[in-house]
Amino acid sequence: MYIGIAGNIGSGKTTLTGLLAKNFKWEAHYEEADNPYMNDFYNDMQRWSFNLQIYFLNSRYNQILQILKSGKTIIQDRTIYEDAHIFAPNLHDMGLLSTRDFNTYFASFELMSKFIQPPDLLIYLRASVPTLVRNIQKRGRDYESSIRIDYLKRLNERYEAWIAKYDLGKLLIFDVDDMNFTEKPEDLRTIIDRIDGEINGLFKRK
Repeated sequence: MYIGIAGNIGSGKTTLTGLLAKNFKWEAHYEEADNPYMNDFYNDMQRWSFNLQIYFLNSRYNQILQILKSGKTIIQDRTIYEDAHIFAPNLHDMGLLSTRDFNTYFASFELMSKFIQPPDLLIYLRASVPTLVRNIQKRGRDYESSIRIDYLKRLNERYEAWIAKYDLGKLLIFDVDDMNFTEKPEDLRTIIDRIDGEINGLFKRK
């Protein structure tokens, strides 16, 4: 089974991925820590946006192929669908990704999407911009120090529009403004219990 965790930068995806993998004994797949374009992108988004998006597209496509071959239950930190429907279109609308580059990128995504399957369960972490900023500052990654508020706001708007129409599989939404699953066991238990209910339903149908 394939579970994906979706959410804006700083919403807690990576942390929750690890906690859920530990609880359910799932295998976790994270974003690559040594992305060669990340620092350059945040310093000059217009110059490096296409390179970054193509790198993410290839990386996540390879991850999904591994997931499908593994026969294991996998939880993935961010999905390929977020890159295609949120991050790349946002860069295009902001004038940071040319129409030519965006069309090339999206054509590649559409081709890849024919050979993969969406998550059996998508977990969306909804967070306000102040929560995102607080979490980003707390983890202190140098390359994220230049992220602008309006960039996070635009991404949030796109996430909400995408989630409102999401129909690729089962969906759970958690409002993380009102939760602290890293420090409050009861909040983590609430998340686990809701996921457990969905997972049991998925197993029954398979």
